[in-house]
Formats: sequence, C-alpha cells, structure tokens
Amino acid sequence: MGAIPIPARQPAAARSNLSARDPAMPSFRTSRNVSHPATKMFDLVADIEKYPGFLPLCQALVVRHRSELPGGEEVLVADMTVGYKAIRESFTSRVTLDRAHQTIVAEYIDGPFRSLENRWTFRDRPAGEGSTVEFFITYEFKSRMLSLLMGSMFEGAFRRFAEAFEHRADQVYG
Repeated sequence: MGAIPIPARQPAAARSNLSARDPAMPSFRTSRNVSHPATKMFDLVADIEKYPGFLPLCQALVVRHRSELPGGEEVLVADMTVGYKAIRESFTSRVTLDRAHQTIVAEYIDGPFRSLENRWTFRDRPAGEGSTVEFFITYEFKSRMLSLLMGSMFEGAFRRFAEAFEHRADQVYG
C-alpha cells in the first residue's frame, strides 16, 4: 500500500463537518458522566490499537501511519475491520488526536461508506467528580444493500460503544 498524504489541517475542534451533515444521514449521539478524569478517558479512546480487545464489532485495527502536526495534534491513519456473523467490512480513517482541546475526530478515507465521521469530546466535571464523555457519529453506506444489512446492527453497536469504553476505563484505571 502506498503512503497516504497527511496535509496540514485546522485543529480538530475547529474543523469538524458534523454540524453541516445531511440530516437524513444516520447518526448517534451520547453523553456519559464517568468516574475517571478527562485526560485518562482521552488516553483510553486514543489507544485505538486496543479496540479489537473490547469494542463491539471491531475485529481488527492496524495503524498505517502516524504524524504530528505543527499545532501538536497527532494524526493516525488506520484500517479497521468490523464484522458481525458472515459480514466483514474494512475501512480506512484519519484519526486526529487533539489533546489541547480534548477532542478526537475520525474522518472516513476509504471503504464501504459514502461518509463516516465521529467525534469524541472529554470535559472534567467540577470538584474531581470524574468527567463527561460525549460521542457523536454520522455515517452513510455506499451500498443500499449493505445499509439495509448492517444499518440496524450498527445502531445497536453504537449504543454499546459508550458502555464498552466506560467498562474498559474501569478495568484499566480501577
């Protein structure tokens, strides 16, 4: 596979297209209060190589490229394979880890989607009461058939994602 160019980008907090998305596209949003600080939750979500061990539907994940932008953001290009029963699909995303703004944005590059973007934000709650973790994803499959086959399964998996990350944080951080 050839190298994927990583052009300079605006900070993830400033450039997300999520607010300009097509309202007809499937999406999912959740916000959870967790007992762990925002920095630890950021680190947990940023450790994408560990996803196959605990994330629903994630069967494999390979980071193909890592770079750091002048503003301090880290950019990863990764291939993720998701599957359920006999269906397996792989796709490539650019993941921007913006520690300064406590955001992680994943943008679709290649695979079975017409578009896919998700955003994580992490905010500490007052008085050391843990943090609030927000997750938003919007996606659209290229194929209507794949959309029909996997659409409802994806919706159920997204609902379990937040729980999986919270459970993983409890395992890692106590």
